[in-house]
Amino acid sequence: MPLSSCDWPGRLVTTVFCQGCPWRCGYCHNPGLLDPRGRAAVEWREVAAHLARREGLLDGVVFSGGEPLLQAGLAWAMREARGLGFGVGLHTGGAFPRRFAELLADGLVDWVGFDVKAAPDTYDRVTGARNSAAPVLRSLRLLRESGVAHQLRTTVGPGFLDRDDVAELREWLAGEGLSGHVWQRARPV
Repeated sequence: MPLSSCDWPGRLVTTVFCQGCPWRCGYCHNPGLLDPRGRAAVEWREVAAHLARREGLLDGVVFSGGEPLLQAGLAWAMREARGLGFGVGLHTGGAFPRRFAELLADGLVDWVGFDVKAAPDTYDRVTGARNSAAPVLRSLRLLRESGVAHQLRTTVGPGFLDRDDVAELREWLAGEGLSGHVWQRARPV
């Protein structure tokens, strides 16, 4: 997406949607990106050329998905974007804490939009994947410890999280001292 004003609050950015995701959330707004072996609609060289033409006009680049942490070249692309003078944002669900830790340790991420799907006990039902909460909990701890600016988001809508699920999530977030949380409504797919 050449220009976005909503993918990093308060910033004008280009958003790069990366292929692949280990989860199958029923409300996914990018189901065409789920297969990690899908063909890229836009090659990185085209994105880099776009960014070079937008120096001084955009604040940053947000890597979104699918789940961008699946991409082997993500750190390289982030370094290239940073080298052009752009801030780097990341949308993630936290499924790959080791990769997330490397990006944070290397100082490649300025802001994170972190999708908190549900309270830990409800994760598998929402993601459609077994044991999906454990890596998310590690990733959230890494994010909190990093001090990197972030926004935690949860998608709600009929059939995904009921009132009890939302109450449980609110209680869990408060108990963990996690702040910067917003709720977003699921859009029909």
